[in-house]
Amino acid sequence: MENNTTIFQDVTQVVNLTEIPLNPPEEQVITICLIMLICMVGIAGNVMVVLVVLRTKHMVTPTNCYLVSLAVADLIVLLAAGLPNISDVVAFWIYGYSGCLCITYLQYLGINVSSCSITAFTIERYIAICHSIKAQFICTVSRAKRIIAAVWVFTSLYCIMWFFLVDTNETVYTNGVVVTCGYRVSRNFYMPIYFLDFSLFYVIPLVVAIVLYGLIARILFMSPLPSHMSDGGGSVHQGHSRSTNQGNKGNKGNKGNKGAVSARKQITKMLAVVVVLFTVLWMPYRTLVVVNSFIDPPYHNTWFLLFCRICIYTNSAINPIIYNLMSQKFRVAFKKLCKCNWQHKGKAAEYNVPMYYSVIKDVSHESNDLVTEQEEMSVQTHRRCNKTDADASTFSIS
Repeated sequence: MENNTTIFQDVTQVVNLTEIPLNPPEEQVITICLIMLICMVGIAGNVMVVLVVLRTKHMVTPTNCYLVSLAVADLIVLLAAGLPNISDVVAFWIYGYSGCLCITYLQYLGINVSSCSITAFTIERYIAICHSIKAQFICTVSRAKRIIAAVWVFTSLYCIMWFFLVDTNETVYTNGVVVTCGYRVSRNFYMPIYFLDFSLFYVIPLVVAIVLYGLIARILFMSPLPSHMSDGGGSVHQGHSRSTNQGNKGNKGNKGNKGAVSARKQITKMLAVVVVLFTVLWMPYRTLVVVNSFIDPPYHNTWFLLFCRICIYTNSAINPIIYNLMSQKFRVAFKKLCKCNWQHKGKAAEYNVPMYYSVIKDVSHESNDLVTEQEEMSVQTHRRCNKTDADASTFSIS
């Protein structure tokens, strides 16, 4: 990520007989406004993703576990790269040497974990859809948690090298000293590391995603439905019932199977959109690093650098919006979370109205199938959203 700047006044030694270069006011205003907006939306959205998955039992699925890992990684990127960038643009850095090391480490940690998490849920979806029998034993929540733990341990160890590759550097001007969080040695020595990052955390995940989503699309969108999914007559619900009941249950089974296939397509589309956005929004910065490796002097246009930063922060902030738009489960869970957070501020209202909605339930950790359930919820005032508020409205599921 880009370097940050500190200014110390009243320094007697002068090395550079010019004044400290300052960013134009319009650049400062645009940068601060955009970064603040993106960071606020991204931090709130990713926190909500973590909360709804951890607090809702039916949301704890292998895929959602990877999405929680992705959300935490995006939070780290926004907090360690987005917010400090505001200090950088106004030419005032307050984090010192320790901040330089820790912030650089966290930036690369969040970036690399997000890439690995995307690759992990891509492979999980491929196994769940293209190898459904094996998925019953492979795609489990416990295995997903172990994979996530391994990803975080690996990336944490991999990024330790940045503690030894960055340092604070001083440049003395006529009206002050500029201290930057930069490299210990010449930039040329960092090219192998940049290309290793580029390969491990961008090119390889991109190639894996293209291949696996191509295979998934062939199964879901191009291949005809198997007979056991398209023919209701083969449903196990029929048993030894009467012929009329056989027809009714066959129709229900047929509708359920079609709903399951539709649900699979929807969640696959959502995850594919996440991968496409990751690819597109990271491409400007990755391309800039590669190009600057072969040209001298490097291309450092201020507005293009700002564009690259905004793309990176947007990638870390947009995923919860995608979940809300494309997943009914997340949309319902987000609404419920928001109601629980806001209702304690006003007088509790009494509701006893049955509410029907369709929940797409991912049970790939048990049977690897996506099924559609109709759940009737009676929204009552028997449980508290805020236990300390006597007037909080509550929900109970019957």
